[in-house]
Amino acid sequence: MKILGLSAFYHDSAAALVVNGEIVAAAQEERFTRQKHCADFPTHAVIYCLEEGGYTIDELDAVVFYDKPLLKFERLLETYYACAPKGLRSFLKSIPVWLGEKMFLKKRIKDELSSIQKIDKKNLKLLFTEHHLAHAASAFYASPYEEAAILTIDGVGEWCTASISVGSNESIKSIKELHFPHSVGLLYSSFTYYLGFRVNSGEYKLMGLAPYGIVEDPQTNKFIEVIKSTLVKIDEDGSIWLDQNFFTYATGLRMVPEKRWETLFGFPRREEESALEQKHCNLALAAQKVIEEIVLKMAHEAKRLTGLDHLCMAGGVALNCVANGVLVREQIFTEIYVQPAAGDAGGALGAALAAHHIYFGQKRQLGTNSDDLDTMKGAFLGPYFSDKEVQGMNRKNKAVATRHHDIDELVKLTAEQIASGKIIGWFQGRMEFGPRALGNRSILADPRDQEMQKRINLKVKYRETFRPFAPSVLEEDQQEYFDLEQKSPYMLLVAPVHKRRRKKQDPTASSDMWTRLYSQRSDIQAVTHLDFSARVQSVSEKMNSRYYKLIEQFKRLTGYGLLINTSFNVRGEPIVCSPEDAYHCFMNTEIDVLVINDYIYLKADQPKWDKKQTINLD
Repeated sequence: MKILGLSAFYHDSAAALVVNGEIVAAAQEERFTRQKHCADFPTHAVIYCLEEGGYTIDELDAVVFYDKPLLKFERLLETYYACAPKGLRSFLKSIPVWLGEKMFLKKRIKDELSSIQKIDKKNLKLLFTEHHLAHAASAFYASPYEEAAILTIDGVGEWCTASISVGSNESIKSIKELHFPHSVGLLYSSFTYYLGFRVNSGEYKLMGLAPYGIVEDPQTNKFIEVIKSTLVKIDEDGSIWLDQNFFTYATGLRMVPEKRWETLFGFPRREEESALEQKHCNLALAAQKVIEEIVLKMAHEAKRLTGLDHLCMAGGVALNCVANGVLVREQIFTEIYVQPAAGDAGGALGAALAAHHIYFGQKRQLGTNSDDLDTMKGAFLGPYFSDKEVQGMNRKNKAVATRHHDIDELVKLTAEQIASGKIIGWFQGRMEFGPRALGNRSILADPRDQEMQKRINLKVKYRETFRPFAPSVLEEDQQEYFDLEQKSPYMLLVAPVHKRRRKKQDPTASSDMWTRLYSQRSDIQAVTHLDFSARVQSVSEKMNSRYYKLIEQFKRLTGYGLLINTSFNVRGEPIVCSPEDAYHCFMNTEIDVLVINDYIYLKADQPKWDKKQTINLD
């Protein structure tokens, strides 16, 4: 049974290939086009998946799209009708697109596939799954659980914005749904917009800004009170009601009526790239706290309705690793599994898995080895590049590299460079699927370095200095540094840094956010956020042997079994995919050392570089 899943035309287009229930390949289109959050039909991702599997399109049993466009169109029409005459401008802008493209999605998908290779359009089985079913399937079928509660939360699918389901072997049964326009994801995106970040791409910036808010500040508590009394009503089961007088996403061209929000919060919408002030941080914290409260209530309701011990999560809000960490510490469930590609890209995978198990009725094969975490293969589902391809890149760019056939020697030399303060571009094996770099397309550095967060943000990533970095820690050393018992292989759980590692804070010190940012907080400063938390990735030898060996070698040198791990890209660019991408990023930034497969490149050895790129400030 060979099934190709697709997500496209909104944001984060992707393709995934499932063969006999095994996830063979999955990749986002952005990695190939180099256009971040690319919404185009995933032509390059489809080509990659087919090549990885060794199949033609005509050999597939089905192609599955990750939502139902006619249901979505119905929601659009009903919303405009209910709100008329409001929303006329938005209606006139969106309806021609729907009538011209999305209403005839079957034809468009077949045309796009036929542009890749000649296909038999009449015999192609093209299926459509509901959006939140695709999310639920991506989490449950990839998890190690025979039975689990499933919680999906995002902006909006067709009508559904959040759902509680039960997964049991091959079946997924929906129990409860929250419907548009009441949406946790759209509520969070509204704050993303108001605080000057881009919707559908800047939500993680809002999450990263929240710890700079001051919990004890009366302004923060006032903001929380205003949100809960005016914008959103939160019921005990986690369902919410958003007062549409304070939101314009349903019929407008912007997320919120800015003047009304200015009256509520006492300051105007922050413009992109303008200075961040404490009030912005406090509002980000308030928004984050409200989201955490809603997610916790939803999880309690899922537990009440199902009585199960395990929870699977997907949807864009499931990428809020701070809320996930709070959920773990609440111990509502014995264990939580979050799909590493929880957003729309993961919908392609979920669509394929749903078709395999639900439409075709194929049995689910769970891992028999107790060490098997899930079927996602560490999320290493993207392209691999051979040494021959690396050598071709070297010749093209006249790159100077030393090849090390001995892996132990390679990781020893790399660990020595990290320990000496160098920043490393680390490119190995298959590319990650999902938004996180997990040790195959990563920028690595020493977490002990007091200046490293500032240095990487300014000199390598070219991004806001408040943005945090995550630690990759040896799985067996995780509890040496962090208060987290559950494994976190996909960097989707935030946990407190152990108190014994923290530095005593001066209570008389300035509360200015930048002063606090550069104050010493712990002996792993570069991965410790202002609230003494960290977004943890636990690394096992089985999941990623070479990366594990590198961290292990760094521990032998320094006594610390963890590294800074941030995605191998600059601001506004997708994570690197190919050796060519990696070398260009290396030469366009102040990365000191590049390691591709068995090759080590030192910046000082490279030829003069005159291909500097313009940084996209998205």
